Amino acid sequence: MITHKFEHPLNEKTRIYLRVEALLNQMEQACQLADKLQHQLLFRALFDLLDIFDQMQLKSELAKDIEKQRLAYRQWQGIEGVDQEMLMTLLAEIDEVHRNLLAGERFGQSLKEDRFLSTIRQRFNLPGGSCCFDLPALHYWLHLSIEQKIQDAKQWMSILQPLADALKLWLKLTRETGQFRPHIAQSGFYQSDAEGANILRLSIPLEYGVYPMISGHKNRFAIKFIDFHSGQASNQTVPFDLAICS
Repeated sequence: MITHKFEHPLNEKTRIYLRVEALLNQMEQACQLADKLQHQLLFRALFDLLDIFDQMQLKSELAKDIEKQRLAYRQWQGIEGVDQEMLMTLLAEIDEVHRNLLAGERFGQSLKEDRFLSTIRQRFNLPGGSCCFDLPALHYWLHLSIEQKIQDAKQWMSILQPLADALKLWLKLTRETGQFRPHIAQSGFYQSDAEGANILRLSIPLEYGVYPMISGHKNRFAIKFIDFHSGQASNQTVPFDLAICS
């Protein structure tokens, strides 16, 4: 059975985390510069990240959340039935990620101070603003060797590595707290309690031709399935798998 998967955050901070994860993934793929237009995705994702850093003290919030996970896993030390070797390996990874996160610069600080990036950042937001007459510095960079451009892109990515490592670990551990379980949406609707959850994960059979519209917060949520072709609420009985991750 072919399924399609969705994730939905249940608080604003997790919403930001998922957006940052998506932007980092875009940058990672685009920094290979495999075709002549990938620089558009690279710079768009990078500048969107810098906008997020301006809006939120992301480093301190992520450090606090990693620390909460560390304290939670430490409670399993010495508990019978828990694989202590695996636990110690995980705690060591958490410690290293947390240490590197705190030791690093404020997210994006050196990127904001980069002369080339700051030159092109503002005009890049204009519709069609990456034309050569708007951004001659960008078009000079585009004529550099592919090796030089990839080296620059990887250097920008490396500055964000403490963020990428910490966010990847936090989201991995958060997602692993939820187990997918089968549910039924009667007449295309389902609601339930969330009990302090951060993320909902859904797996829906493609054959039903629906996608979810989710509303809610950390204590309760509702899912309304929408027919893709009509754009209207579905009245089907829709089976789906759901994981509630805290």
